[in-house]
Amino acid sequence: MKAQETKTDQSALAKIGYSSLSDNEIVGLEEKFGANHYGRLKTVVRKAEGAWLYTQDGKRILDCLAAYSAANPGHHHPKIAQAAIDSIKGNFCSVLSNVVYTDVLAKFLEKAATILPQLAPRFGSGGNKVLPKNGGVESVETAIKLARYFGFKHKGIQDGKQEIIVFGNNFHGRMITVVSFSSSKKYKEGFGPLTPGFVEVPYGDLEAVKKAVTPNTCGILVEPMQGEGGMYIPPEGFLKGLRELCDEKDMLLLADEIQVGMGRTGKTFCFEHEGVVPDAVILGKAISGGLAPLSVMVTNSELMDMAFSPGSDGSTFGGYPFACACGLAALQVMEDEKLVQRSADTGKILKEKIMDIASRSPHVKEVRGKGLFIGIEVKSGDAMVFCRKLLDLNLLANDSHHHTIRISPPLIINDEEVDYIVERLEKVLVG
Repeated sequence: MKAQETKTDQSALAKIGYSSLSDNEIVGLEEKFGANHYGRLKTVVRKAEGAWLYTQDGKRILDCLAAYSAANPGHHHPKIAQAAIDSIKGNFCSVLSNVVYTDVLAKFLEKAATILPQLAPRFGSGGNKVLPKNGGVESVETAIKLARYFGFKHKGIQDGKQEIIVFGNNFHGRMITVVSFSSSKKYKEGFGPLTPGFVEVPYGDLEAVKKAVTPNTCGILVEPMQGEGGMYIPPEGFLKGLRELCDEKDMLLLADEIQVGMGRTGKTFCFEHEGVVPDAVILGKAISGGLAPLSVMVTNSELMDMAFSPGSDGSTFGGYPFACACGLAALQVMEDEKLVQRSADTGKILKEKIMDIASRSPHVKEVRGKGLFIGIEVKSGDAMVFCRKLLDLNLLANDSHHHTIRISPPLIINDEEVDYIVERLEKVLVG
């Protein structure tokens, strides 16, 4: 009888996720064969659906990270998943040489270009163009190339002397050029020589930006809200000030919307909160609904054609058919299910409830955020202490810049799930 029960148990376990390996075996394999480049929570997720994660023992965990906004429409959204399945069954998802055209890439480029307003309108009203890549950091570097070439070609800056203004506590990825201007020592120490050409100023300090501008400044790279840097909202008027300065000094304003775009802050794009229009926008993560690596750099068609010509850029998998099929479905889901408005409405309710908790908590220093992009800064400076307690209560959260609890669930969460989050935050932060 016991042998039969064991066989049944193993069979049931195998149906959850990819394999029937035990959690300890999985952790052991990762630690033995994987790079130790993440601080991990020893929780093995076997299945993800909607706003929930599932473990081998049947535990259900509410995901308040959404893979840093990659899973905005929820995990395995049925319409996005179906688009992925259809692309495989239809034999139009394989990576192809970029010397030929595909209809799915063409349709995706059209959608990604037109979901944004006319960027860099001072360079013309001929529409936007899109350069696709695999991940956000690749598209950040594409935007850097755009700004540098603009400085060289349009402004006449000597090649190699171009400068881009960036901000303290920024996070744009971890490739060599990008970590070269990171404020975090651990991101760049020992990885030199680092890439020059970046000038850092405090986030939100418009006067510091003005002082940093030189004849060699060709652009400003900014997160309209900081995520990894501590969930910070810039002072009112800051983005408008950057826009005016770029117009006055003939520089490009580059907006990194990888985490804060696609409805995350209650607007389709975070820059809309101040009514500004950037010259280039970087999108990633949620643009494919979390099912395929995909990112884009979008700019005015005149600027794109100025900076990029055959051979000046490329990517084997950047914008390949499978990713674009997922991307088209994800963009359609965002519109059809009104995820932007849901983020705004649900985020307002959730933030009000968190503010109430903060008013009664001995641990909370400040609550910041817009939409479903909320940070809870703790007085101790060690947010992971609270994140571990939340995980014990079946809620997954992580820290932002060590001191802030990040609350950024999928945009599809409902009222019951809001209450679920609030109840657990209450237990951890108030007691």
